[in-house]
Amino acid sequence: MRTREEAYVLWFDELRKEDVALVGGKSSSLGEMTSQTKAPVPYGFATTAHGYRYFMEATGTNQKIHKELAELENVDDSIALSKVCKRIREMIMAAIMPEDLQEAIETAYDQLAEKIGESDPFVAVRSSATAEDLPDASFAGQQDTYLNVKGKAEVVEKVKECYASCFTDRAVYYREKQGFSHEDVALSAAVQLMAFSKAAGVMFTVDISNGSDENIMIEGAWGLGEYVVQGTVTPDNFLVRKSDLSIVRKQINRKPIELVQKEDGGVEERKVSDERANAPAITDEQVKELARIALAIEKHYGCYMDMEWAVDRRDNQIKILQARPETVWSRKKKEKSTMTTNHHVLVKGLPASPGVAAGKVQVIRNPDDMDQFKAGDILVTSMTSPDLVPAMKKAVAIITDAGGMTCHASIVSRELGIPCVVGTKSRSQSATDVLKTGMEVTVDARNGIIYEGMVTDLVKPKEQKQETIVQAEYFAPTATKIMMNLGNPDLAEKYASLPCDGVGLMREEFIWTTFIHEHPLYMIKTGRAQDVIDQLADGIAKVARALNPRPVVLRFSDFKSGEYRNLKGGEEFEPVEPADLLGWRGASRYYDPRYIEGFKLELRAVKKVREEFGLINLHCMIPFCRTVSEIQKITAIMQSEELVRNDDFKLYLMAEIPSNIILADQFNPYVDGYSIGSNDLTMLLLGCDRNNEGISSLFDERNLAVKRAIRHLIETAHQDGKTVSICGQAPSVYPEFAQFLVQNDIDYISVNPDMVKTTKKNVASFEQRLILDAATGKGRKDTEDTAW
Repeated sequence: MRTREEAYVLWFDELRKEDVALVGGKSSSLGEMTSQTKAPVPYGFATTAHGYRYFMEATGTNQKIHKELAELENVDDSIALSKVCKRIREMIMAAIMPEDLQEAIETAYDQLAEKIGESDPFVAVRSSATAEDLPDASFAGQQDTYLNVKGKAEVVEKVKECYASCFTDRAVYYREKQGFSHEDVALSAAVQLMAFSKAAGVMFTVDISNGSDENIMIEGAWGLGEYVVQGTVTPDNFLVRKSDLSIVRKQINRKPIELVQKEDGGVEERKVSDERANAPAITDEQVKELARIALAIEKHYGCYMDMEWAVDRRDNQIKILQARPETVWSRKKKEKSTMTTNHHVLVKGLPASPGVAAGKVQVIRNPDDMDQFKAGDILVTSMTSPDLVPAMKKAVAIITDAGGMTCHASIVSRELGIPCVVGTKSRSQSATDVLKTGMEVTVDARNGIIYEGMVTDLVKPKEQKQETIVQAEYFAPTATKIMMNLGNPDLAEKYASLPCDGVGLMREEFIWTTFIHEHPLYMIKTGRAQDVIDQLADGIAKVARALNPRPVVLRFSDFKSGEYRNLKGGEEFEPVEPADLLGWRGASRYYDPRYIEGFKLELRAVKKVREEFGLINLHCMIPFCRTVSEIQKITAIMQSEELVRNDDFKLYLMAEIPSNIILADQFNPYVDGYSIGSNDLTMLLLGCDRNNEGISSLFDERNLAVKRAIRHLIETAHQDGKTVSICGQAPSVYPEFAQFLVQNDIDYISVNPDMVKTTKKNVASFEQRLILDAATGKGRKDTEDTAW
């Protein structure tokens, strides 16, 4: 008779939460709820960590894995990581499961069928790692789950696939970064009776948006819960007060698709009728019942909990599919915070990206110090640059000494949805002088104020009355297309649902600073040119795929030499330029013998996305092109790489230099249109550096010189059938500027994601006013602001 430690299979009612080493976090938690609580958990069994290790040793797979991982020099090298992990998974799936282990799994499945009086029942096979779901380290989501599995042979195969999923790219990367040895992590598979989900979702016993533990947050949608967990649909959201189980917030979202079980096994996506799509997935009574169950589970475990649930369509009963300790706020609550009711102002600045956040300050004076920055901290720096983007992505708020509403920090923080205050030096004392690393502060970026400590009435949510919000925003179609500016490819899925007509500006620099980190010529020199192509293509494809079939316009690399120098290996290839804003950047690099091979890699990445990935909605744009001869040289290089303008592939020119405006009639033959970079154009027309605080007050896109230049470009471009867009910040910051653009027949306005809805509504209003004026005989009147 095998001991528990030697068993290949253990039933849920044989398990306790302490059995993580035997069956992993997910399986042990299912066992704890089954054996120690009254939570309605579908029954099942778990294969053990001992069985996993036996499989690895008996098949000889363990030694092969050690060899593969030993040759992986850098886990941040995503291409190498992907190749190694793919080979490991293939080894595991090719291995034949030992006969006694297979027999134990098949016998347990037969016994499960006997318990419910049903032959070949449908089950879910869920991966459960022995280091997952711990209060201080969540491996949740790192391995795979297989739904609606039927039959012994299929269950055994899915258990092997669970074993293989222990070596997905994300799982290996996560373990490396968290300091877990791959040998210390084993894989269990929880084999659990399927809940035939009419609706499903997740719930937390802490409000994960702000850390308040007074309420329970519940999210749900139609069908299986995977689409909620993956973010495929926007679920209904409920907030339930713990003290009396009253629903204090109810937000019903449109859920147009659902993932459902197929009769013969597996799952499929189906459309949801309009009436059902806009209806709540669960009733108020079910919301309260879920909250009762959540409270009981939290009380039993003694910590904040993260749970998955389903409503079974056969009996309309709630089922709890898994539960694990919540990791983010659980960890934060352990740290002592200086909660205060005092509103002691430390620093003031410009409110560049709205929101409120609190946390610990981390002052970064040099991009080389980014390794010190921790996720969840507040980034304080003199001014951001593309080199700081990795830290910005981890920050809960950003504060800078310099900058205005159109500076790098403002633009990027709005795109990331992070509260940001800039220009503190011009409003009060510099943030980098007043704020010290480790200080706890509250950032009110609605008003541009930084307070000392965690200010309770700002950080803690106020009492909410019950309200029902049905998302059914209507956006009138507009003749002027509204596009979106996007840099970070990881945000493409999040923003794809916005009512935009495509991406008018995708900044390639984000891929370099966030994912690649190395100078292209250095990578060529070290024999990794193909890695450049692959990594660029993967990043670009994320955006093109998320927006497809809407167009995505990629701006080729527009780093300045100083920014290129900061990439690994960059010092060897980059000059030191005292004024790199007007130096070797944009088009002047692409045909230069010193950089042309790097530019060709960018072109090959575009070609891969369009031809290999089939994403023909991708188009390109050339930045900072000073002369007509430059664009002639660049289009010739593109043709040599088989990228030629046609009906399906458009090439645009950034209009950001006065020569682009004055010579538009000569640039027209080489492009399909223009995108006005109003930031650089304004600086060059007015001779004014917007980042120089001494003269930054002179920087204003509404200056008559700028408006006359834009009107001239639109008229000249339209004469030859070319389109004109704008991708600078002016239309976002100044609604009257957007109105000016509409009045002058601009084709596209491209704004940051946070301004898409507002701009679309504004433009619709402006266009309606023009139509009304025309109908009443008013027409358009030239004024000093618009006349050439």
